[in-house]
Amino acid sequence: MAVHTSQSVVKAAGGNTARGRSRGTGTPPPAPGRIRRGLSTHWYAWTMVAPVVVVIGVIIGYPLVRGIYLSMTDATERNVARTIGVNEMPATYKFVGADNYIEALTGSQFLGTLGWTLVWTVSCVSITFALGMGLANILNRRIAGRSAYRMALILPWAIPGFVSVFAWRFLYNEERGLLNSLLGGVGVDGIPWLNDPTWAKFAVIAVNVWLGVPFMMVALLGGLQSIPSEQYEAAEMDGATAWQRFRHITLPGLRPVSTTVILLSTIWTFNMFPVIFLLTRGGPGEATQILVTQAYKFSFEINPRDFAQSSTWGVLILVLLMLFAVIYRRVLRTQGENW
Repeated sequence: MAVHTSQSVVKAAGGNTARGRSRGTGTPPPAPGRIRRGLSTHWYAWTMVAPVVVVIGVIIGYPLVRGIYLSMTDATERNVARTIGVNEMPATYKFVGADNYIEALTGSQFLGTLGWTLVWTVSCVSITFALGMGLANILNRRIAGRSAYRMALILPWAIPGFVSVFAWRFLYNEERGLLNSLLGGVGVDGIPWLNDPTWAKFAVIAVNVWLGVPFMMVALLGGLQSIPSEQYEAAEMDGATAWQRFRHITLPGLRPVSTTVILLSTIWTFNMFPVIFLLTRGGPGEATQILVTQAYKFSFEINPRDFAQSSTWGVLILVLLMLFAVIYRRVLRTQGENW
């Protein structure tokens, strides 16, 4: 009995030693085991998430895969599968590999449109952030009628985007628009806001800034209100000027919020279809055409409709935004931000 007991103790000690070595070496358990344990532990959470994952996969995943496939073909309106009356026409488009990407990246149309898209995005995001920061700082102070000012400044965000764009289009009307009427009242000739390439670019940027300032202001105002007021009081007692307080307290305190809103604003502006399409339709000529509106034009406006080129531009837009997000995240990490 004693011998048997001592052997059991030795075996148990050996097993514990082996497990200790496994833990000491830091060797993780096999992946299937971790997955099985995670599913058994969090099965309820996975059950709740599964329908959402399936819906997103169908709504986003299938169009994405289909778009990538079409971008590697020569699919147009004339060679895709279609039904004419009772006759069904089979698809006759062919696989062309990366030819569409090479044509887009080496052609002048994509690069020219990309250049204006970058100017449009940087201009809108920069002006929107600057105005949002200024208004947020003003509304963060105790001023009379602060609530009314907040409601008035949020109003452009509450109105549907297409309604705002149509209102601005009326204001920009060269003959009966309010802006030219005001200019005529002081003896200044009317400006072809939407008919001149240069003025049209200023016009679309102004409208997009007007639409984007409320979001930026609200987000930055929330960030300002999270900064402890004691820091400002201590800095003021130490003799810091308003600019020094803004530079050393406000900007660092807003960094977590500002990094996020700049990323979101960049993505939204880069793909801002309604403002360009409803205000100028990319005109005059192609002056205000951005990448997303040009991709739409390939699929719905030219004859024959070029689905392959449209898909190619769409995939390139996705790749560009993904590259921007990755680079942006790495830059933040090098600056010590956990994002």
